[in-house]
Amino acid sequence: MDERALLRTAADRLEALAARSTPGDWRTGGLLATRPEVIAHRDTAGGETATEHVAEARAGSAAWIVALSPAVGPALAAWLRAADEADPAAVAVAHILLERLP
Repeated sequence: MDERALLRTAADRLEALAARSTPGDWRTGGLLATRPEVIAHRDTAGGETATEHVAEARAGSAAWIVALSPAVGPALAAWLRAADEADPAAVAVAHILLERLP
């Protein structure tokens, strides 16, 4: 497989996995700082906000968590460092990460 096909295949699989996973904006919450919960927040068709504990939807979320394990971090960081500021995908990823990273 050439590198362009490799990139397309990885992107296709990531999009398909995201579509199967628990939707929404995942945030940590919970009462105990030592045992935070991950809660997905999303808008419903009726315009209300719904929440779901990601742990309660393990079947849909486990593959996403595994796919984006810390093993992805070095390659993602390298891509961001190498990206041009005119690359809208890299800029979008950077914005999303900075909203969520401590």
